[in-house]
Amino acid sequence: MGDITGFLKIKRKEAGNRPVHERICDFSEIEQILNSEDRMLQASRCMDCGVPFCHWICPVDNLIPEWNDLLYKGDWKGAYARLAATNNFPEFTGRICPALCEHACVLSINDEPVTIRENEVAIAERAFAEGYVRPCPPSARTGKKVAVIGSGPAGMAAADQLNKLGHLVTIFEKSDAAGGLLRYGIPDFKLSKVTVDRRLDLMKKEGITILTGVEAGRDITGKELLEQFDAVCIAIGAMKPRDLNVEGRELSGIHFAMDFLVNQNKVNAGRMPQSENTITAEGKRVIVIGGGDTGSDCVGTAIRQKALSVRQIEILPKPPQQRDVNNPWPYFAKILKTSTSHEEGCERFWSLSTKKFAGDGNRVTGVVVEEVEWVSENGRYEMRAIPGTEKTMEADLVLLAMGFVHPVTEGLLSELNIELDNRKNIRTGQDHSTSIPKVFAAGDSASGASLVVNAIASGRRAAEAINRFLKTS
Repeated sequence: MGDITGFLKIKRKEAGNRPVHERICDFSEIEQILNSEDRMLQASRCMDCGVPFCHWICPVDNLIPEWNDLLYKGDWKGAYARLAATNNFPEFTGRICPALCEHACVLSINDEPVTIRENEVAIAERAFAEGYVRPCPPSARTGKKVAVIGSGPAGMAAADQLNKLGHLVTIFEKSDAAGGLLRYGIPDFKLSKVTVDRRLDLMKKEGITILTGVEAGRDITGKELLEQFDAVCIAIGAMKPRDLNVEGRELSGIHFAMDFLVNQNKVNAGRMPQSENTITAEGKRVIVIGGGDTGSDCVGTAIRQKALSVRQIEILPKPPQQRDVNNPWPYFAKILKTSTSHEEGCERFWSLSTKKFAGDGNRVTGVVVEEVEWVSENGRYEMRAIPGTEKTMEADLVLLAMGFVHPVTEGLLSELNIELDNRKNIRTGQDHSTSIPKVFAAGDSASGASLVVNAIASGRRAAEAINRFLKTS
């Protein structure tokens, strides 16, 4: 390392976020930018710790100490080359990854890890600004054709890797624009779609064909895909939302979180007139059920839509402020997470179970909840209702953000009669192969709902397996 004592002299310094009163008035990205000199100093805090736990925990095996060292020395181009060697889309993960690496950083023992995520996105943006990132089509083509179904992070990563290996890649995307979860699932205030389009345009210039508005299993059948392509990679995500089948679920005003987020993203992109957005929080009392990242995204979006109030409820107990003894470093810290959306004005509740929805006519007016406690029985936690704690929380709009259970099986998966596991995800072998010859699966469609960085890693591994298959077929 250039300065092995940098962590002793330089304190952690984050770029920070735009002021709350300003950012809630628009959907522009929240995070600010640190100047280059300070960013290089932050990289100097990477301490040459001998065993890089940051690298160990990173799903895409980022060479974090190496590119931090290059960044500290001012070699931005070299830093990007190291970064791009393992991560196809650092401009995405640098914005929306929960930074497992920072939780595993040795400096995290004292709660001052290196600003790895911010360093990553700074390197990526500098690379684009200075022209280090430019189209590099493969020098030769193999003649093998691969269909990638889905243009989310897993599909994009698989396609990018396969194209670099010289195969002819076609991405099929059912939506009107490519990007999958990155496009319509993540709010603009976390990930600008200009950033997504920039990468997609680059991939097109490198020779990848992207067909939008084409649903595999409907507009093109599974049989046709198998006839026209030498291999197929399914990367359709796990988009079947977890429902809440309690009394009153049929009332109007109760929606899945993803429907709410997709509509607003389409409005922002000019693909849907504001007047046609039928799911809006404006002037309403909003309750978000589910305490994860999707729920947080709903909170931030509802606030920007000028909701009257926003509350978020979670069935699990409130996480601790600091690590428990059974959650040691360097594992991901299971502690209370307060997102930028929460900071903007959200009341949060834990250990609440939804009993039913109250309504007036056919319209939801409230959520009937009950406090619960979690009791350990023989090493397993069991939820128990606390008698006498039932109450009604008033609501005009309820957003269900309880995660996703498995991929949508209607259409392509059912047509191919592809084998599923006991959770209804696509069953795959270690080489990402499925029960259907020359069909592979990557990302959430095989693993279940997970992180964007895990999807990228899965797409890369699937591409390696497909390439081995094509070489021997």
